Amino acid sequence: MKDLPDSPESWISGVKLGIVRLGRAAGKMKYTLLDERDITLVQEYAFEAKLEIDKDGNGAEVHAFAYDLLRGKHFGRFVQDLLWERHYGGVAPGFKVVHKNSITMDNRLQNLCLVPKSCRLPLPLETQRKHREQSLYWAAIQQLPPDHMVDEHFNDQSLSRRYYNANGELVYEEEESTCYYECHYPPCTNLEREPREFSICGRCQEARYCGPSCQQRDWPIHKKFCRKKYHSVLRDQLPDR
Repeated sequence: MKDLPDSPESWISGVKLGIVRLGRAAGKMKYTLLDERDITLVQEYAFEAKLEIDKDGNGAEVHAFAYDLLRGKHFGRFVQDLLWERHYGGVAPGFKVVHKNSITMDNRLQNLCLVPKSCRLPLPLETQRKHREQSLYWAAIQQLPPDHMVDEHFNDQSLSRRYYNANGELVYEEEESTCYYECHYPPCTNLEREPREFSICGRCQEARYCGPSCQQRDWPIHKKFCRKKYHSVLRDQLPDR
């Protein structure tokens, strides 16, 4: 967890927020924003990021998830639901908590609202991009020092399948075709609407971007960790045991 520092050079000067590191999801390190009054939740709950794939084929979303440190993951819930219950007494049956700016990592109370479960209010893609780049979340993540992002530049082995020969040597590796990736540029929360939609870094073949603009913005940091990926060649015949 990190307090967002006051900075006279930033338009977010004077805003006190908590930035909670959630871990990896959708191919990158994720963080969530909390109001100052909710920062104490990190003493009671463990936080993580969860990729939720829509069962009706409408893409996926990454949400912040929290579970009681004493009771375990079986008693966890989405952070937006936890906050709503904490401040308003719970979510009424037939309703759900959504994020007004469509940024699921922005869990400030003023960004949350209650709507019927049947309600779907998708923003046009151009509006979503504008909201992201003008959002407090975008500005807050840019305040993090580059070393906070180092972990996300290493291989995520959970997103690939590996094949070994009889001697235990890696002979072939392929990525999971059903995984959704988020744009690799840290403040961007644009997520693929279908697997393999985003372009991939031609050198490391790991980082994915929603467009050239985010790839160019991310390059000053990414170039420090970007390494050319060498694929193992699948042998025609496996060696005799």
